[in-house]
Amino acid sequence: MSDLSTTDRRLIAALRDNARASITELSHITGVSRTTVKTRLDSLVEEGRIKRFTIETDSDHHEQVRAITMVELQGSMSRGVIRTLRAIPEVTMIYSTNGAWDLVVEIRAETLPQFDRVLREIREVKGVTNSESSLLLSNVTV
Repeated sequence: MSDLSTTDRRLIAALRDNARASITELSHITGVSRTTVKTRLDSLVEEGRIKRFTIETDSDHHEQVRAITMVELQGSMSRGVIRTLRAIPEVTMIYSTNGAWDLVVEIRAETLPQFDRVLREIREVKGVTNSESSLLLSNVTV
């Protein structure tokens, strides 16, 4: 994001804080006109700098078991493993990565027993050779 203007960086920061902010609110936050906000926002979306707008739900804030699981794959099995993992409702995101682990999987479960079941499902997927999980305990803010 180093090639973004100050206005673009302020606009993106404001949207990260509240993706539902109106053009008028964004204008006040960024200190530029509504027309400038609308033009810059349209450009950022068109250029692919902003990929999507999203929401947080009440389930993002209630007591859920959240974890990341690093997954090691066997050879060329990645497409099949990813398809299978996507079918598990508690798997919210799958990232490819480099290093010792091939995938990082984000999991959200309602209970520890449900989380345990999801881990077992992941470990039983054909092509998964190893996994390691870390529970996400709390959001640390600076």
